[in-house]
Amino acid sequence: MTPIRQALRGAVVVLSLCGPSLCGAALAQETVKIAFIDPLSGGGAPTGEAGLRHFQYMAEVLNARQKQFRFEVLAYDNKVNPQETLIAAQKGIDAGARVVVQGNGSSAAAALTDFVAKHNERNPNRQVVYINYSAVDPSLTNEKCNYWHFRFDANSDIKMEALTNFMKTRPEIKKVYLINQDYSFGQSVRSQARAMLKAKRPDIEIVGDEVTPLQKVNDFAPYVAKIRASGADSVITGNWAQDINLLLKAAAEAGLQAGFYTYYAGGTGGPTVVRQTGLAHRVFEVSQGAANEGDAAAQDFEAAFRARTGIGSTYPRAFNAMNALLTAMQEAGSSEARKVAPKLEQARLKPHIGSEGYVRPDDHQYFQTMFVHSFGPMEPGMRFDEEGTGWGWKMIGRVETKDTVLPTTCRMDRPS
Repeated sequence: MTPIRQALRGAVVVLSLCGPSLCGAALAQETVKIAFIDPLSGGGAPTGEAGLRHFQYMAEVLNARQKQFRFEVLAYDNKVNPQETLIAAQKGIDAGARVVVQGNGSSAAAALTDFVAKHNERNPNRQVVYINYSAVDPSLTNEKCNYWHFRFDANSDIKMEALTNFMKTRPEIKKVYLINQDYSFGQSVRSQARAMLKAKRPDIEIVGDEVTPLQKVNDFAPYVAKIRASGADSVITGNWAQDINLLLKAAAEAGLQAGFYTYYAGGTGGPTVVRQTGLAHRVFEVSQGAANEGDAAAQDFEAAFRARTGIGSTYPRAFNAMNALLTAMQEAGSSEARKVAPKLEQARLKPHIGSEGYVRPDDHQYFQTMFVHSFGPMEPGMRFDEEGTGWGWKMIGRVETKDTVLPTTCRMDRPS
């Protein structure tokens, strides 16, 4: 049993031992059950487990911060499978969850957002809010937008905009190889990389464009051989979990000296693999912030998070999402989805790291400051390394919130 689960279990025992006269205030507290749905087995398990720890930790923090709502996180394994996702969602709702949280896998997210919309229409007394903390297919806030869905991660187009803005300033980039996972998110990454590089650096040659089955490749050596043969000096990839870790591992074993421009090299296990490559400041990641660039309060929060969970924070957006959710519930005076959603779509809150953050009511996309980092040996002033490697993430590019805003095609069907 994890320390967080032990703490939650202990809290239940304490409540069960005290009588109504002693615990009246505690019993009046409204319990808010959150169904966390992500891969907790298979190749995506480390990524899903890390996400779960973030939400469990934030439940503890928010429970200690206020007494109006008590958050309880229920964990469900979807195996990055859309059908398993829907089964898990139904189980969570049947267990009393009124918030569903999911992130890893845009195919699972697409199935879930449709499910939530239909469920809420059919069950007005059991409606749920869907918090998306990591599924970044742009369609989820465009043609597939849903009133009950709120995304707290930047979509893949926003991330590629930031990444290619950085890449266009690097004259050493001449030949780029694209390698991505073969599903909606990976297809979006490859198409936007081509379009944005063509617009910003037409001199760059795309020398390869590969897709691989999601979380099913155990050896990326054949793909790395193709990258080497292409003469690429740079690789763009949206791969996550084992697909980015095994890609970097194969690159290290082959002695590939290309720069890697990534979305998720900082995920669980990624920093260890990058350190093993020895490619200091040759692996880059676009994200909502890294531990070493937050203000004093954010860095103290990071230290407490690491002490409690045993990992570094890879999902600052989970902190943003939970803070926004609590604020919306407090403003609504309720955890009912029909009362929370109108407050959540008006949310304006400073992100965990960065200057400004807000939810756009038109499509329920959260906009925030974005960063590009490179990974290398610790330097003076850096407080946190990653995974005990002695290396940490260093900010080398920053995009203010106002410069991340892209138009939406969402035509939201709002409940009457």
